Amino acid sequence: MVNRMRATKSHRNNRRSHHALDAMRTSKCQQCGVAHRSHAVCMNCGTYNGRKVLDITAKAVKAVKKTAK
Repeated sequence: MVNRMRATKSHRNNRRSHHALDAMRTSKCQQCGVAHRSHAVCMNCGTYNGRKVLDITAKAVKAVKKTAK
């Protein structure tokens, strides 16, 4: 089968007008004040929603050991 009506450039572009990406939303960390993604762990201090989730110092030590090899 063939299309009876050709989709013009303007019709195609109007359809695609909602495909643009939004800018990432950021929040301010309650502990350290650094901007981080909303609903995500702060990668500066390792806290989420006021409680410690990640041990950033251990993660940094592991990275240093890995690069030393």
